[in-house]
Amino acid sequence: MAAPVPWACCAVLAAAAAVVYAQRHSPQETPHVQYERLGSDVTLPCGTASWDAAVTWRVNGTDLAPDLLNGSQLVLRSLELGHGGLYACFHRDSWHLRHQVLLHVGSPRAVLCPFFSPEGKPGMCLRPGVHPDHPSNQRTRWSPPPLTSVAVSLWRWTQVPPREPVLSCRSNTYPKGFYCSWHLPTPTYIPNTFNVTVLHGSKIMVCEKDPAVKNRCHIRYMHLFSTVKYKVSISVSNALGHNATAITFDEFTIVKPDPPENVVARPVPSNPRRLEVTWQTPSTWPDPESFPLKFFLRYRPLILDQWQHVELSDGTAHTITDAYAGKEYIIQVAAKDNEIGTWSDWSVAAHATPWTEEPRHLTTEAQAPETTTSTTSSLAPPPTTKICDPGELGSGGAASAPSFVSVPVILALAAAATTASSLLI
Repeated sequence: MAAPVPWACCAVLAAAAAVVYAQRHSPQETPHVQYERLGSDVTLPCGTASWDAAVTWRVNGTDLAPDLLNGSQLVLRSLELGHGGLYACFHRDSWHLRHQVLLHVGSPRAVLCPFFSPEGKPGMCLRPGVHPDHPSNQRTRWSPPPLTSVAVSLWRWTQVPPREPVLSCRSNTYPKGFYCSWHLPTPTYIPNTFNVTVLHGSKIMVCEKDPAVKNRCHIRYMHLFSTVKYKVSISVSNALGHNATAITFDEFTIVKPDPPENVVARPVPSNPRRLEVTWQTPSTWPDPESFPLKFFLRYRPLILDQWQHVELSDGTAHTITDAYAGKEYIIQVAAKDNEIGTWSDWSVAAHATPWTEEPRHLTTEAQAPETTTSTTSSLAPPPTTKICDPGELGSGGAASAPSFVSVPVILALAAAATTASSLLI
């Protein structure tokens, strides 16, 4: 009866070990993502644990040496690319997970590093956009951290501080307002924070974020026809650095409508050199009656590269009168405020071919060839006339069958007989 006791003890110990293993190896919270610059020093706190709490740190499943700790905090000096990874802080006695940090280490410029080469060797860092065999490619080999249950991507881009952002502003809804948009010339591979400030003189204006378009905000005009300049500034920052830029402009210089819409070209019946073109004012232009647009039309046949242009002060239709008959044309239209701003981009292209006359089909009577009533000479050989053939006579001197010779032979024999008679006389 005493035999089952050791087995029960073993079962309890195994369950306890499983619990401890699960606590040590199973993440119980979403890791905090942290970015740091290559070569810098960083201190990682153990969540909300006190400074003197008894803790143990691990990185990618491997225990870290106690001499890296300052109390409960982990201190990493002179960061290298290999320092990146998942750091976890555990209570020393219960092995309860207290905190996790996913550390990314960024360098002054981006490099592309596969974790392992196709042969399974440590990865090679390559400059992006440059062929691996190019002499200018700076290669540095590095040993990746041990793989854990944490999913890692095949390729790893090191992070960089932001460069000066590209900023532009435009009013396609004049006189309602304008919008500003921005982007970075090169990616940083880590989250960036943008801050936009708009000034009209010394007055700060609200820039409402666009709900649909990323990195765009809208500003409403407070005073139309103002001579006071606008100044828009933008700053960008991430864990590795920051940058900024600004532009200054007058109200009327950024007015640029959207392209005209629904451009349609049709042939004109019975006019082989005309095309009728129609379009509509851009729907984003809020008040075409008070702020009318003028239009610029360009067209060309597909067989030529040179455009022909027509500027129209009003209206949304035009008739092309010098088209090449039977040639397909491409037509586009641009728009501009009558007084201020710049031309819009070109509209979506319309295609059309001028009217051509339908070919006339020949009737059946006209298609029938002329025929003759006499077909004897062309279809049957001419009749022949034979004279008596001595070879066909019987032994008694009578003809066994009627024989005939042709007319030319008869005439020749008659002429010979006439000649012989004249000689006898």
